[in-house]
Amino acid sequence: MSLPGYSQYKDSGVPWLGKVPKHWPVHETKRHFLRKKVINTGMACENRLALTMNGVVPRSLDDLDGLQSSDYEGYQLFEKGDLAFKLIDLQNIKTSRVGLVPERGIMSPAYIRLQPLGNTDSRFAYWYFMALYWNQVFNSLGGGVRQTLGPEELLTLEYPAPPLDEQTVIAAFLDRETAKIDALIAEQEKLLTLLAEKRRATISHAVTKGMNPDAPMKDSGVAWLGEVPAHWTLMQIRYFAQILRGKFTHRPRNDPAFYDGDYPFVQTGDITAAERYITTYRQTLNQRGADVSKEFPKGTLVMAIAANIGDVAILDFPAYFPDSIVGLVPRQDVNLLFMFYLMIAMKSPMIQTATISTQMNLNIDQISSLIAACPPAQEQAAIVSFLDAETARLDALKTESERGITLLKERRSALISAAVTGKIDVRNLTPEPEPA
Repeated sequence: MSLPGYSQYKDSGVPWLGKVPKHWPVHETKRHFLRKKVINTGMACENRLALTMNGVVPRSLDDLDGLQSSDYEGYQLFEKGDLAFKLIDLQNIKTSRVGLVPERGIMSPAYIRLQPLGNTDSRFAYWYFMALYWNQVFNSLGGGVRQTLGPEELLTLEYPAPPLDEQTVIAAFLDRETAKIDALIAEQEKLLTLLAEKRRATISHAVTKGMNPDAPMKDSGVAWLGEVPAHWTLMQIRYFAQILRGKFTHRPRNDPAFYDGDYPFVQTGDITAAERYITTYRQTLNQRGADVSKEFPKGTLVMAIAANIGDVAILDFPAYFPDSIVGLVPRQDVNLLFMFYLMIAMKSPMIQTATISTQMNLNIDQISSLIAACPPAQEQAAIVSFLDAETARLDALKTESERGITLLKERRSALISAAVTGKIDVRNLTPEPEPA
């Protein structure tokens, strides 16, 4: 979409605004908003709202957990059309920083409430402050160790103020165009879900049914397996591979005296982040740490048995890891990559087998007793060859879809910034009719 600019501009004197249309005044935010903090004195928690990545949304009683306040008397009252800001710990907390309040309700006392005055369209204001958020203007202005922007600093931020009717036109344009982009993003995200499901189903079918659709089948007697080729051998995982648990005997495990040395120390997150091979690591042990841990050789199939249960990858270097990970060393007649794909297919039955206490956990006995079907070595190699090609094709489609989402989000952000700073003129655009 190629959009025109305004005929005349002036220098705003503000780095993130640059040049703005000549007829747009630039004021401090406090010229257009009233900061209010009205403490709730009786509204029930059923009217509780929260600022999330999806904007300001109602929070039902089902959403409440032990971290939530039981006394809503200290919450703030917000009205429909207010702007809510969460400008604390700007470097760390992963949340939206700006939200437009959709209905009357109560919100955390940590939020900043701004009420638009009569010369301000609340939707235009929302898009403007969202542009500041996406362009990390808040981060550059926040002070203190935790990078926090207070209400006084917020109210002194420069704010472009086109005529009210023009603000309304810009806001309507952005509502319309971002809705179209969001729909395209949702389609790509749906495609990513379908690709992930297809990948799982392809792997599961190959390691349980084989490559020959005409092969005689037999009932495995195992729910997750169903029928398997009649000539495959049913056996417990203990006969596929030797299962060795990671080790780190010192407590507490995060004692800094044992870290920052020369020995790679693989965590469950490193497994989850790997596509197939673990090629990087975020933590190392020194000699003291290595002495209370255990080294596993390159080529070990490693699997998380706590936190990210069932995630698997193959070590591309010798490494140590804790007891939240097991190493699987395939028997002589079991192909390492076949075992890799088999464990991916077994993630669901492993989760069903896991013990739940403070978090879900698996132990070696539970893993060892699970049953799978083992094809002859030649078929294992054929299955690996097929899955390598098929997963590579699906992964390429995933990469393309993720790139599309990134580009759409970049376009969305650029369009919003351009509209609210006057780089494009949308006043005379005729909305395109919605498709039937």
